[in-house]
Amino acid sequence: MTEIIQKDGTWVFDGDALRLTPGRDKNVGLLRRELGELLVPLGALAGISFEQGKKAGRLRLRLRDGTDPLLQATGGRLTEPHDPYQLLVEPDRYGVAEYVVDEVRNALLLEQVPSGPVDAYLLPGPSVPLSVSAGDGVASFDGERVRLEWKWQAEDSKSAAGPRTLPLADIVAVEWQPTVGLENGHLRFTVRAAPSKVPPKYDPNAVELWGFKRDPLMALVAAAVQARLPHPAARAALADARPDGEPAEPAPVPAPAPVPAAEDDHDALLRRLRELGELHRSGVLTDEEFTLAKQAVLKRM
Repeated sequence: MTEIIQKDGTWVFDGDALRLTPGRDKNVGLLRRELGELLVPLGALAGISFEQGKKAGRLRLRLRDGTDPLLQATGGRLTEPHDPYQLLVEPDRYGVAEYVVDEVRNALLLEQVPSGPVDAYLLPGPSVPLSVSAGDGVASFDGERVRLEWKWQAEDSKSAAGPRTLPLADIVAVEWQPTVGLENGHLRFTVRAAPSKVPPKYDPNAVELWGFKRDPLMALVAAAVQARLPHPAARAALADARPDGEPAEPAPVPAPAPVPAAEDDHDALLRRLRELGELHRSGVLTDEEFTLAKQAVLKRM
């Protein structure tokens, strides 16, 4: 058995699987802490690497495509503190990290594990039921249906429609997108018979995310739903075949629905500042979150 213990977490390799346990350090991302311990079978790995740095090194796992519903739903967009497949390594443990890499690579060679994609998930995804509150809504999933409830900050069109329930059978895809720069993120469900997309701010099948602390937890809902949808390899096989055996032509991409007319930019930004101030005063936002969000709005102005 090979083991490396760090403040960032502990990785243990027994020859058949890697057990990844997040650390209790304050810098460990909220998503990793909520995910808890992960057991990654050897057959799920495409590779492992170690990068040395001046202050810390980094162990990285590369999983085979289609192995993990979390990676499938997030599209590889998890940032460093929230990525469960990275481990920060202190300089005095570089030798141990390199030994872990050698042991895993030798096992991959010995077992002749291919690095190509898989046709079934090898990790189970987050357990259900679960519920996450972030951005303009609350997303809950019990294994059979998704329920979206709106906060007071949501657009009027969402609030007026009330809570929304999406049976799993009606969901064809799920996507989690983090906030990047001044662009808000989202958790979006693509629903059968309603393929067109509007901005998440107005989409009744999407929760808009604003870059706050709990946003990454929406990836848990995305992963739990993704784990119960048909595997991408199965969908691709159906899409590539027609009854006559000829390759299927790509489905036409629906034109985006018209976006509701927006308020004057300056007035909208002033409204956002007022909303942030109310969230801060009510204790929803910490001082740090309020300062970062306010700076982002002021930059837009």
